[in-house]
Amino acid sequence: MNVKAQIMDAEKMRRALIRIAHEILERNKGTENLVLVGIRRRGVPLAERLQRIIEEIEGVKLPLGILDITLYRDDLTTLSSHPIIHRTEIPFNITGKKVVLVDDVLFTGRTVRAALDALMDLGRPQNIQLAVLIDRGHRELPIRADYVGKNVPTSLKEEIAVQVKEIDGVDQVLIRALPEKTAGP
Repeated sequence: MNVKAQIMDAEKMRRALIRIAHEILERNKGTENLVLVGIRRRGVPLAERLQRIIEEIEGVKLPLGILDITLYRDDLTTLSSHPIIHRTEIPFNITGKKVVLVDDVLFTGRTVRAALDALMDLGRPQNIQLAVLIDRGHRELPIRADYVGKNVPTSLKEEIAVQVKEIDGVDQVLIRALPEKTAGP
């Protein structure tokens, strides 16, 4: 795919996550009863980074969980005939907790809806907040993020690619042009 622009480099990502961490702490008046849950794939390393930043600020290591939403997706049948299921790893009870759900990009809202369904199957949190690195708009569901690293207006002919060192070997956020759909024969 054709890269149109780099909208964040490693330093901009780091600064955005530090700001989000401070906003989380301010809104929740500290760390009491607060947990982080990263949506599997790139939400997980972002949640881990938020956990480290909050520990540096407050001296408290927040509980961290990993949420796999594969079975909760409304497009499961279009993904693959044999989707790969990963484990949800939330080694604490979320009932009564303030859960900060972390993902890389907020787009249509469908991933977050699936994550909310998955979380509710695990318990009844006091509340669920959403932190995303990028909000690109184009919502199909009434979902919004509580914490946003950067709002990036995009065309539906573009995609946002968040790359993290833990998975991709580099920290950056790119806007890429989607390939033009070719007409059939």
